[in-house]
Amino acid sequence: MKVFVTGASGFIGSAIVKELIASGHQVVGLARSGQSAEVIRKEGAEVLRGDLEDWEVLKQGAKDSDGIIHAGFFHDFTQFAKAAEIDKNAINAIGEALMGTDKAIVVTAGILGLPLIDGNITEESLSPGFPRSSETTALALAEKGINASVIRLAPSVHDKGDKGFVPFIIGQARINNLSGYPGDGLNRWAAVHRLDAARLFRLAFEKGIKGAVYNGVADTGIKMKEIAELIGSELNLPVASLSEEETAKHFEWLSRFIAFDSPATHFKTKELLGWKPEHIGLIDDMKQNYF
Repeated sequence: MKVFVTGASGFIGSAIVKELIASGHQVVGLARSGQSAEVIRKEGAEVLRGDLEDWEVLKQGAKDSDGIIHAGFFHDFTQFAKAAEIDKNAINAIGEALMGTDKAIVVTAGILGLPLIDGNITEESLSPGFPRSSETTALALAEKGINASVIRLAPSVHDKGDKGFVPFIIGQARINNLSGYPGDGLNRWAAVHRLDAARLFRLAFEKGIKGAVYNGVADTGIKMKEIAELIGSELNLPVASLSEEETAKHFEWLSRFIAFDSPATHFKTKELLGWKPEHIGLIDDMKQNYF
């Protein structure tokens, strides 16, 4: 099948492109720059030039494909409201092009901050739609009859080349000569290896159910204190609990997310798609590749 992938040159998107091509699919990747286009072509995919604010380009990509994986996001977390609005508008633009078809669109969302059910975020945990509305926007499309499903990714999607939350946390420890954690550090983050996440996207595209929500997590909940202690050990830095004020100063824009307690499971995702994480966990990956 011909799959249109947004975010195709990114850390996660490039792995999705590889996974799709290896499984026999044809891929067209959205590229906002010549550099992005070169990355996409090297992976063996076609290129469609444009970005997430080019609604007509997004619609054309959707019309010319057999389905869509929306993995693109405006990754400036200092402008998160703007990023969320761009994402919402992009999903709706693609959805408009899919009206009256059975083409699948798999939309990327996040685990972090969702409500716990019996101690964990499950597939039944409902997203409040704020500050990021990817999930609620996609599910609204499904209610209109569009074949939309959602993959909620863990806050750490890890592998060599990661430029996300964990490398930022390590960088802040270097800058501040301290590996800090918020409060008692017992809040938990889920994690998933990039290659496991890519396989989940492919399975959701091939086998997904309209309106379904899938949890892309492998490590169900790693204490923030454990992450801080590993960073302190690897960098030979002191490790300390931070007050709310100290947390805001130490983690800057990440301070709005760092204290979330978001352990998560993937039982229903495994049942529906047959997905099972196979790659190393975050702590081992950090020890091998992050320092």
